[in-house]
Amino acid sequence: MQPPPPDTPRTPVDARNPDMSEIVGSHDLLLVTLDTLRHDVAVELAAAGRIPHLARHLPGGVWEKRHAPGSFTYASHQAIFAGFLPTPAGQGPHPRLFAARFAGSESTASGTFVFDTPDLLSGLADVGYRTVCIGGVGFFNKQAPLGSVLPGMFQESHWEPEFGVASPTSFEAQVARAEEVVAGLPEEQRLFLFVNVSALHQPNWFHRPGATREAGDSRDTHAAALEYVDAHIGRLFAAASSRRRCFAIVCSDHGTAYGDDGYTGHRLGHESVWTVPYAHFFLEPGAIAP
Repeated sequence: MQPPPPDTPRTPVDARNPDMSEIVGSHDLLLVTLDTLRHDVAVELAAAGRIPHLARHLPGGVWEKRHAPGSFTYASHQAIFAGFLPTPAGQGPHPRLFAARFAGSESTASGTFVFDTPDLLSGLADVGYRTVCIGGVGFFNKQAPLGSVLPGMFQESHWEPEFGVASPTSFEAQVARAEEVVAGLPEEQRLFLFVNVSALHQPNWFHRPGATREAGDSRDTHAAALEYVDAHIGRLFAAASSRRRCFAIVCSDHGTAYGDDGYTGHRLGHESVWTVPYAHFFLEPGAIAP
């Protein structure tokens, strides 16, 4: 039997308890935030077979129920980029995948990747990663100082109007840019690729055939937007794993309300906002896009 290639550490295929101290430095990393995706909609579509390309990677075919670190995009991503991913919905403390070195931290464990910088992105850059952001919603559009804060944390960032919430083909355009980014990297360069998917965010009515602007967005058009993302996410997974094994995290940053208990939207404290779907898993080298 031949020994494993140097890019492959002694980590199991089962990603339930990954040792990030071994994965960081040997794997490429992919973080996808499905901006505004509701947990209940994600669970229903996976169970009904309506998101097959995502579901095939979910452990056991199901999403994990977690709590968002914020109720809207900016707050949640500031926390995520500091290492505070959505938290498992049971009582903790829960070991984290990434954490800044901090005395007394109860969620830093033996398998946590610990960094000595203010945020995960600079921590990964310090150990040789190229950090790349492909933005989606307005907090990533770089059109004003506030929209430049989050993408400014990366070594390289991309945003075009075609990536934004008003584009019916936003995710296809984002995936195409991701493919270009990966193709342009030297083989030996480790990559942390972040994609903020805008398609779930309002407006999303145009993803449901027959829906109208006048009728507006609904839980049903939100579900249709997730089906649209699923149809193209295989290409993103294939690109992310085209050079070596990739560790992927796919989650929502927060949910949104569609009339739940009289609430609409997010940046509010409701179950539909705080509860989010989450998964992490390995993508094997040379994964074939559907």
